[in-house]
Amino acid sequence: MLANYLIGLREGLEATLVVVILVAYLVKSDRTSLLGRIWAGVAIAVGVSLAFGALLTFGPRGLSFEAQEAIGGTLSIVAVGFVTWMVMWMARSARSLSGDLKGQVDKAAAAGGAASLVLVAMLAVGREGLETALFLWAATAAADSTTGPLVGAALGIGTAVVLGYLFYRGAVKINLSKFFTWTGAILILVAAGVLAYGIHDLQEAGILPGLNSLAFDVSGAIPPGSFVGTILKGTLNFSPATTWLQAVVWVIYVAVTMTLFFRQIRRSHQPAPAPAVPAGSAS
Repeated sequence: MLANYLIGLREGLEATLVVVILVAYLVKSDRTSLLGRIWAGVAIAVGVSLAFGALLTFGPRGLSFEAQEAIGGTLSIVAVGFVTWMVMWMARSARSLSGDLKGQVDKAAAAGGAASLVLVAMLAVGREGLETALFLWAATAAADSTTGPLVGAALGIGTAVVLGYLFYRGAVKINLSKFFTWTGAILILVAAGVLAYGIHDLQEAGILPGLNSLAFDVSGAIPPGSFVGTILKGTLNFSPATTWLQAVVWVIYVAVTMTLFFRQIRRSHQPAPAPAVPAGSAS
């Protein structure tokens, strides 16, 4: 539940910040008549995300066990890919997000017509919504439960909406750079667990080998239904019985992704190089 709360909080806050920036910019530039188009785009994005989540949930039913495992494993790996891209993109682009969105609003408003601004809001929020739906579906499947993960995600999204409103009203100021850094690092660990679960699904489907080749089995010390086992499963998708392929993929993913993530964070915080001064221009 905690992992899904963090997913809902981070993804929800990204989408909420996008809406806050769009709304605040239109209000400050005396273009409040265009706000309805922004909210229309947000509503469409939310509807599409919910429909996508329903399709993921109910689509595979009725298929054979192997087919369900193959689809589940493949979608889990796709979800990890999207989340990894999202984490890296935010690490690289967080500082320029506001300016980029304002530029898109200016272009859309200049183009005229309701569809332009609706499309800007729909794409900006819809990307986060689709990523959230896919990753939450994968995390829910990995947790072998529906209620807890969905409640956690809903609480996270609700918290993000409240924080977004408080940001807009100027009542809350937090260091977003540190927030996205720490939540990004935690999400990488969560994604690694979802990736390992996806690998196990593909092993059960017979697509990948090594289903019975275990790297470790600590089920005796940490039973899956125990308090500790439930916490580890709900937060990191930890499996007490892990195959060698799962373990190797988990280690490689965390080592490579975490290194690239913090390297990108350091680069994004470096000051831009000063423009070169032409020779002979100094007085």
